[in-house]
Amino acid sequence: MAFRLFSQKQKQAARSPMLPAPARRGADGQLLMQTPPDARCEWPLYDALRYTVPVVDAAIRKIVRLTGGFHFETGDPDAQDMLNRFAETVPVNGAGVSMQLFADQMLDSLLTYGNAVGELLTDENGIPAGLLTAHPGVLRIRQEKDGSCRLFRHQKDGAEKLLPAPERILFAALDPPAGAVCGVSVLRGLPAVADILLRIYDCIGKNYTRAGNVRYAVTYQPDSASAAFAKDHAKEIAEAWQSGIRAAEYGEVQDFVAVGNVDIKVIGAENQLFDTNVPVRQLLEQIVSKLSIPPFLLGFSWATTERMSSQQADILTSELEYFRRILTPLLKRIGAAVLRGAGLDCVPEVVWDTINLQDETELAEARLHNAQASAIEQGVADATDS
Repeated sequence: MAFRLFSQKQKQAARSPMLPAPARRGADGQLLMQTPPDARCEWPLYDALRYTVPVVDAAIRKIVRLTGGFHFETGDPDAQDMLNRFAETVPVNGAGVSMQLFADQMLDSLLTYGNAVGELLTDENGIPAGLLTAHPGVLRIRQEKDGSCRLFRHQKDGAEKLLPAPERILFAALDPPAGAVCGVSVLRGLPAVADILLRIYDCIGKNYTRAGNVRYAVTYQPDSASAAFAKDHAKEIAEAWQSGIRAAEYGEVQDFVAVGNVDIKVIGAENQLFDTNVPVRQLLEQIVSKLSIPPFLLGFSWATTERMSSQQADILTSELEYFRRILTPLLKRIGAAVLRGAGLDCVPEVVWDTINLQDETELAEARLHNAQASAIEQGVADATDS
């Protein structure tokens, strides 16, 4: 029987030097925000967006102001005076006055939620006496098979109550999808972009909280002769350093003198903060392009010439005119109801003010050139006559 002097060592299973890391979400589209079945689920998100991202709120307010004012034209002097007086003095939500305020609030809701809801209030005789705007969440619209719509008021307990006078309800929708009644907000798509933007700002704030206020690391390395008194020396160095810092708060310059090897460094000086100009600008460009507002109107200096070109003015004008076309039928309904309440049968027309987005300097130069041309023409005509 044969014996082996050296037994064969048992082979051990080889272990991988890699440790399993936590699973990460792959690029499977989960990062894209899914559109909820009910657009009303997005409305609190839009409110939070306007509150947390000031540029969004500023852009919507500028759109409302740039849309401009309007007036009614009836062709009848009596009806014109009555309608003008109503448009200037009608109460809005109890605290406001004028139909211009009502139109501005309706447009603000239209841009934010994609829907705007108002009501024409009447007195005991059925004559229009006031206007009211409401959050679109209080209104429920149910479309019937015959194409008609029934209006309900959403109660706090979740119940829906049929509105007794739907003819007084003023409703407008912005770009409603095919087969839908409710509109789409201009802010749709921005929460995902704003989330990244706010994450960057949050990181900037945390980094400046950690490293923005300069802190110092004072290191004392005693020699062999003073090693026994290192604790006492470190305490004296700390008191002298703190005394010098406090003196600087009162404008005094106090030098720090120490014996031995003392090293002073700024904590975090080697770590540089990330440059966030490029990603922040890319995100803001997405927001500005969605809101159709020229960047310089929001305070962004992204171009060498901070002036609006004629092409930009034409594009913005077309956007504002589109919003006007949505509000015009509501305003005509209000004007017609006021005239009917007074026994007048004329139909009012809504005339909007001219949108003027051109540079005032260019307009002044144009008027000057026209005046000079008129003077030259007049001089030539006088010379010819003489």
